[in-house]
Amino acid sequence: MSDDEDHNRTFEQSQADGSSNYPMPISAIRKRSHVIIQGRPCKIVEINNSGTSVHLVGEDIFTGSTLSGDFQSTQSVDVPHVRRSEYQLVNIDDGFLNLMTPDGTAKDDVKVPGGELGNMIQDDFNSGKDLLITVISAMGEEQAIAGKEAPKGA
Repeated sequence: MSDDEDHNRTFEQSQADGSSNYPMPISAIRKRSHVIIQGRPCKIVEINNSGTSVHLVGEDIFTGSTLSGDFQSTQSVDVPHVRRSEYQLVNIDDGFLNLMTPDGTAKDDVKVPGGELGNMIQDDFNSGKDLLITVISAMGEEQAIAGKEAPKGA
């Protein structure tokens, strides 16, 4: 079996068993790809190679904090399964977004984000706009990362 076939098989098995991450050779990691650094899902912002070691700098996809780690150039790193989903906003109740999945199922476990995004969602919802909320999820965590007005007739 070739290396590519083995890598694909490993990825499919990780997906099938419900794992929150999968291994990837560090040589395949690029800027803007996702890896787990210090136990947190991060987007890579800097890669420094020096001989047999690789220094990765990433931004935590949920907190925005900067994390870094040093790895051997021959090792594999854990990559989180990161999913982006879009939901219709139905209501805002007690600090949580009441969302509807595309199949009509209620989803009530995503907190109203803080800061400017949370204020925008609250203001637009209060003014009667129909909103679509983008939620990112990885490693058992979820967070609303964007909101936009739903297209008319959606």
